[in-house]
Amino acid sequence: MHTKDRFMKKISFAPEELQGMPELEEVVDQLCAPESYESVYHQSLHGAPMPSAEALAEIMERLKAALFPGYYGPARVVLKSMRYHLSANLDSIYRLLAEQIRRGGCFICAEYANDCTNCDLHSHDTAMRFLKRLPEIRRMLSTDVGAAFEGDPAAKSPGETIFCYPSITAMIHHRIAHELYKLDVPIIPRIMSEMAHSKTGIDIHPGATIGEDFFIDHGTGVVVGETCIIGRSCRLYQGVTLGALSFPKDAEGKLVKGIARHPILEDNVRVYAGATVLGRVTIGSGSIIGGNVWVTHDVPPGSKLVLSRSSVAESSEKMMGNGSK
Repeated sequence: MHTKDRFMKKISFAPEELQGMPELEEVVDQLCAPESYESVYHQSLHGAPMPSAEALAEIMERLKAALFPGYYGPARVVLKSMRYHLSANLDSIYRLLAEQIRRGGCFICAEYANDCTNCDLHSHDTAMRFLKRLPEIRRMLSTDVGAAFEGDPAAKSPGETIFCYPSITAMIHHRIAHELYKLDVPIIPRIMSEMAHSKTGIDIHPGATIGEDFFIDHGTGVVVGETCIIGRSCRLYQGVTLGALSFPKDAEGKLVKGIARHPILEDNVRVYAGATVLGRVTIGSGSIIGGNVWVTHDVPPGSKLVLSRSSVAESSEKMMGNGSK
């Protein structure tokens, strides 16, 4: 008997609470109908539990404490005992993360790690490979903190940017998620990215490659697509979209996935508020993309694209003309 059929057989009898309540029984019958649940029902391989949002939130908080001691985790960090506390924290991270990686593998595919019996070993190995990347993740984040402090005159100290700035929160999540993404960890990187997205309004796909010394000023509404490549010392402002221009389809009309479809920003590029850059275009090093500009073509190094006064005036006249009709 199919798993779903066995599941439905178990719940086919109405509990006592529903007896004498035909309206609720009718709702239950409708929700239990195969045509209703088939597209939304999920059961992981061998009944493995789903990835846990609570466990991943704990992992993220523990990683923040490891990367930024004194800012996250214990309120007071004594240097003499740092090694002890860090070792214990990393041990917990390793065990928690390995379990979530295993759950992510069971969630997506029966062939995760090529052999189901090898899944647990593969997950622990992947978790350790990730932990070995923490020194580099910290180094990259330290350059992001420096960029935020130097790039915002309102910042009173680097510590303020670590503790308060949505850009740093988003980049902590991204740099962690990106390393897991490169290790081919299923679904977990995306969950981590969406945790930051919900907190900050900054939407960075874990697949995006972002160089050091990166800063997003304000941040709300920024979107960075999966195949974006951003060079060193780039700056984005609120409302910037680095997205795809089109989505190729195969012969059956389905979207072709995995192709490079998002922009490349070379070093020292600045993209101001509300600008939209679409497609696999390259913005040359040192270029400035002005606010509300729409870019769908390559931009040579050292360029400056801004809306001209005439184009703004023309747009205003069209809006006024449309309003008078």
